[in-house]
Amino acid sequence: MGSTRKLSALVEEQPFPMKYHNGALLKGKVTVNLVWYGSFSAIQRSIIIDFLESFNSRTPPSPSVASWWKTTEKYHGGSSAVVVGKQVLDQRYSLGKVLKTSHLTALASKPNFIGSVTILLTAKDVAVDGFCMSRCGTHGWTHSGKARSAYVWVGNSETQCPGQCAWPFHQPMYGPQTPPLVAPNGDVGVDGMVINLATLLANTVTNPFNGGYFQGPPTAPLEAVSACTGVFGSGAYPGYPGRLLVEKSSGASYNAQGVNGRRYLVPAMWDPETSACATLV
Repeated sequence: MGSTRKLSALVEEQPFPMKYHNGALLKGKVTVNLVWYGSFSAIQRSIIIDFLESFNSRTPPSPSVASWWKTTEKYHGGSSAVVVGKQVLDQRYSLGKVLKTSHLTALASKPNFIGSVTILLTAKDVAVDGFCMSRCGTHGWTHSGKARSAYVWVGNSETQCPGQCAWPFHQPMYGPQTPPLVAPNGDVGVDGMVINLATLLANTVTNPFNGGYFQGPPTAPLEAVSACTGVFGSGAYPGYPGRLLVEKSSGASYNAQGVNGRRYLVPAMWDPETSACATLV
């Protein structure tokens, strides 16, 4: 195993380019409005709101969600200060429990605030086109006249495909069958959503309209965090998330601390200064 780790560490440290395509990025104050589609408990909502509130925490304990997010400052144009705006609760499943991509854009337009980012979160009993098959979430944009507004969609995979969309808190669907880690907030589905939300929000501010930072074809780009898939700590290799911190009392694994004593697992992000995937631990 030692040689595998050594080899993967060498691979991990190899810098790789990510081109800036001279398009718009989301910089300065970035207001995020949330649409909760389906049934989420108050505790589940608080886990995600606390995560978003942690992005700009003034005096966070180290390692922190805020220090993870600061990597986005190294991309062209300075900082992206995330501020939580409005929340819409759609607990009656207004468009049903089987959604197409067109439904996602319709729901993402609900808050109707130009220039903000809508985060659409679907409950564990909502099936979405492509969910689990090829994606755990997505980001895109909607049009209102000439104005464009970015959106992020993330689904709760707890009952549908936790091995794909909530790894490493669940046995992986494919590959080496390593034991799952204990989720830091005690909710495999929502802790998995945090990982995917972190990924897609970082990808959104650095490539909101497909003219920002990415590698490869614009139809299937590798972006700020998707370029570092599966890496959470140093020494990561396929099937092993890397070295992480473990909370003594619960045995939960995490690598970032947030507001209200929260702990989270956030993915590695490509660092423009080193041209490599950066981890907090």
